[in-house]
Amino acid sequence: MNDTTSPSSDLLQVDAPHRELLDQVLDKWSLHVLDELCGRPLRFNELRRTIPTIGQKSLTTTLRRLERNGMIERVVLQARPVAVEYRIAAVGNTLNELIDALLRWTTDNLPEVERARERFDAED
Repeated sequence: MNDTTSPSSDLLQVDAPHRELLDQVLDKWSLHVLDELCGRPLRFNELRRTIPTIGQKSLTTTLRRLERNGMIERVVLQARPVAVEYRIAAVGNTLNELIDALLRWTTDNLPEVERARERFDAED
């Protein structure tokens, strides 16, 4: 390795802090919320309508976790009554292309994965 090369550009980490971050960003609901917020800022109830299968508690937990990790921003709007809007943050926006690629990959490869599952299950 060249001394002028950044270690982070050469080594992919899979230690505990990296696994924790990946778990929190790639979990069941975070991907969906990030995908929606990459499109436009949304209020809590708008997010619930765009992701009808998520419960209120799960959405609240997901939003807090994403905000804590700097992926989204919670913005208090100066309206009457006071409203809160969630927006993608700069670091969260860097995931936009990756999320699209993952969603595209699942769409493209799901039929093959389902066939592999069927073959595997038939062997039992």
